[in-house]
Amino acid sequence: MDAKWLCLPYLCAVSDVGARSNNEDGFIVEKLPSGYYLGIADGLGGHAAGEVASEIALTAAKRVVVDEYEDGIDGQLLRLLLRKAHELANSAVLEEAVGERKGMGTTLLSAVIRGREVFLANTGDSRAQLIRDGDVVASTRDHNLLRELLDKGIALTKAEAMEASRRLTHVIGGRGKRFAVDLYRWEARPGDWLLLSTDGLHDYLDAEAILDVLSRNEEPGKAVMELLREALGVTRDNVTIILYRWW
Repeated sequence: MDAKWLCLPYLCAVSDVGARSNNEDGFIVEKLPSGYYLGIADGLGGHAAGEVASEIALTAAKRVVVDEYEDGIDGQLLRLLLRKAHELANSAVLEEAVGERKGMGTTLLSAVIRGREVFLANTGDSRAQLIRDGDVVASTRDHNLLRELLDKGIALTKAEAMEASRRLTHVIGGRGKRFAVDLYRWEARPGDWLLLSTDGLHDYLDAEAILDVLSRNEEPGKAVMELLREALGVTRDNVTIILYRWW
């Protein structure tokens, strides 16, 4: 494994290059006055541009949240703050997308955990899931062609579904891509898990496999290690995971 790790008693994050030559994924874990900001990104663009795009987006989004977050901030204002973070991340990536980096882009998934509340913003197909008692009780919506086709009730073969999942409809930056951000607010309970992942995990391990790993582990660190090991056994892609547990 060639991985970047951060583990705490209630949270563990990892980003592994997998079998690729470079890691275009990235993550951020940042302490706030009353909670945490979590971010993951999965870059695209070639010529190492994806790696640059994900780093630019994460840095720009973190700066907005850290600079403007205040203890006790109203929920609606926090949603607007996360939207602003993604908008400025999009502008920052587009500004640097010149020369060999032209067309570079990235997914961006942001979460602010405040007590048992979690506020999220999503652009692209990185995914957040709230898991309770062995079930996924909430999930962000992937911004890809697969999700749009499934919403229309169109049946696909496994190969068609995999190809459609790779065609993103919204990203941060990107050539000819539309920018969009979806906002969410979820309520957690003691024992719940919050799982943030890039497609290197959730495109290759289905919900049943992920839930099975969580059912066997109490600690985020052990669960993340097992999820990463299983994902690397079936994909060559970069894999990034942040797992948080409410006690």
